[in-house]
This record gives sequence, structure tokens and C-alpha cells, in this order.
Amino acid sequence: MSNKKIRIQKTEVLSDNWYTLNKITFDFQKEDGSWETLSREAYDRGNGATILLYNQKNKTVILTKQFRLPTYVNGNEDGMLIETCAGLLDKDNAEDCIRKETEEETGYKISKVKKIFEAYMSPGSVTELVYFFVAEYTKDMKVSEGGGLEEEQENIQVLELDFDKAYDMIRSGEIKDGKTIILMQYVKLQGLI
Repeated sequence: MSNKKIRIQKTEVLSDNWYTLNKITFDFQKEDGSWETLSREAYDRGNGATILLYNQKNKTVILTKQFRLPTYVNGNEDGMLIETCAGLLDKDNAEDCIRKETEEETGYKISKVKKIFEAYMSPGSVTELVYFFVAEYTKDMKVSEGGGLEEEQENIQVLELDFDKAYDMIRSGEIKDGKTIILMQYVKLQGLI
């Protein structure tokens, strides 16, 4: 960390249960040269990767559907969220991670992935940097039913949807996940389907 206008004073662990929630006290140098002491909380869950599988010939995409507690407590009636396949990097690099997650969650074993960019999705409170990928899929790449890993308590439904129908689900509010919306727009703008 090399920003000379930031001086970290103290980091306190508030929670280290699921992931780590830190309270960080720091000095910030303002434009007029004066210093201000601030305190913020940062949730560290590691970095992640996400992918949209698309079939150009059939004009379809593979999405997942699963229960997401934070959306439920924020008014999502049943807590179910339609989204692109995603996972945390752990010790893997982003490409290896997304290949592994794709097979575990969707049942498709893919080899060629294309990284399109990296983005912070909630930089005001979460440290996670997400690596975004797309990949073509075909029926012969299906090696299992997917659904995630039981030991990770994943209960994932795999959805194969017509791309235009899925894209309309953004407008109707059936798809509300940011990373999914971004990847769907990328596919549309690039003319991949």
C-alpha cells in the first residue's frame, strides 16, 4: 500500500466467523493538506470469479438459482436469486477457480474461458475484486448435473435459458444480480449471441 495520503492507525477484527469483518481507523489527508481521522468497516471474503456460459448456435445461456440470505432479509420475498456461476478464488488463480466452479455448480466442463475484466462490486464495504469471464458451452461438455458441493451446503439449480428471455428478465426484475446483469449486457453488446 503506497498512498501517502492514507495512514492506517489501527485494525480491529470485529468478526472472524464466516469471513472477516475489520474495523479500520486511518488518517486521510484532504485536498487542503489537513488530516482527518476516519473509521470504516471492511468485510474481507477474498476475491472471486464469475462466468456466463453461452451457446451461440442455440442462443442460450446457463445461469444458476440459489437462496441468498442477504437478499431475503432485504426484501427479496423468497430469497432466491438467478445469477451467473461464481466462486471465491481460495488459493486458485481466477481461471482455474472459474473452471472448477463451473463444473461444480453447472455440471459443464469447460476448457476455454475468456477473461473480460475485473471489478469491485461493492467497494464501500467489501474488499472483494471479481474477475469476469465468458465461455461458450455445448451439450457435449455436460459431465454432471451440477448443483454445487454438498459439503459447502450449496443447493444450486441449473437453468438453461433462451438468451432473449433471460435478458428480458433483467427488465422484469426476475434477474437482480449485478454481476449477471453486467455479463448479460457484455454478451449482448459484443454480439456473442
